Amino acid sequence: MVAPSPDAHVAPGFPVVGVVGGGQLARMMQQPAIALGVGLRVLATSMEESAAQAVRDVRLGSHHDLDALRSFADGCDVVTFDHEHVPPLLLKTLADEGVVIRPGGRALVHAQDKLIMREALTAAGVSCPQWSAVDEVEQLEAFGARAGWPLVLKTSRGGYDGRGVWVVSSFEEARALIGSTTLAPGARWLAEEKVEFVQELSAQVARSPHGQAVAYPVVRTVQTDGICTEVVAPAPGLTDDEAVAAQQAALTVAKELDVVGMLAVEMFETRDGRVLVNELAMRPHNSGHWSIDGAVTSQFENHLRAVLDLPLGDPSALAPHAVMVNVLGTDKDGLYRAYLHTMARDPGVKIHMYGKDVRPGRKLGHVTVVGDDLDDLLARAHHAADYLAGVIDE
Repeated sequence: MVAPSPDAHVAPGFPVVGVVGGGQLARMMQQPAIALGVGLRVLATSMEESAAQAVRDVRLGSHHDLDALRSFADGCDVVTFDHEHVPPLLLKTLADEGVVIRPGGRALVHAQDKLIMREALTAAGVSCPQWSAVDEVEQLEAFGARAGWPLVLKTSRGGYDGRGVWVVSSFEEARALIGSTTLAPGARWLAEEKVEFVQELSAQVARSPHGQAVAYPVVRTVQTDGICTEVVAPAPGLTDDEAVAAQQAALTVAKELDVVGMLAVEMFETRDGRVLVNELAMRPHNSGHWSIDGAVTSQFENHLRAVLDLPLGDPSALAPHAVMVNVLGTDKDGLYRAYLHTMARDPGVKIHMYGKDVRPGRKLGHVTVVGDDLDDLLARAHHAADYLAGVIDE
């Protein structure tokens, strides 16, 4: 059941953007929405969610509830997403009823189902790791012989931040995993080669309904236990030709899949010189948080511009380097008390917190620093994030 908050006032003639999901991505859309003068409405599951603390117009309900989605969308000029978990059938029903959804369900399904994504990217000629659908466990023997062990096994639906992904070293280990794992409804198994990579990359683009698109600098991401912990913009060691090729691949994906809004294309730069597409996210993404402080136009503003079919903003970097480090929860609290030391030690650090309760491993916020000296920026950003999280105390 949707419980509406007091209606937020929007100036006459200005649109309302509805965001399904109340996490930090929706929260970080609020500031550019204020600057643009557009209304922002959030569908959250509780008033304690990150975006619900910051957005005035909050509706409570589940993204699995068609009636809640209908009521939420009523009065919105366009509906977009903080996550990709709305069931495709519900999206189709809303679209058939006249709700403007961006990205649309036919695009979003490629971020919801990894097998559908792999099929579409392969058909479009986009380079990916070797892969195979696995409907019978015996299929893994042939694929393992072709791609080599170990392999990566993924569930096609429901995984994120390292969940639903396993590395298996043998057919016997893979068979045991499949036999002991219950898949989410509609999910299938996907097997992929285990890629030996030099670094993980993310190429972000924004695309509007009429086809305008802009590309952000390609960044390096560092994953720890499946969670992004560090982003460097631009990616160190990437040649201009390699960066342009990665941006072009992301632009191709956006066009071929008819993505509207932000698209993050996560990639591997391999030891043998290939760039392979790993995952897609059709929304603002952790790899683009640096753009709030480090780009002319942040990913959050460009997402709003794109879904509203406004001209897109300049994605250029403001400095030679930007470093973003996530603040992950530990067993210690007291984030606000840590501000005194962090801000006094380094006034150039920008802190962004998400209003979440502390829990080990949880993304509580991020810090960003920009400048000329990459080694210095990395040291400063990690010190600030570690001090805020309580990993260090000096």
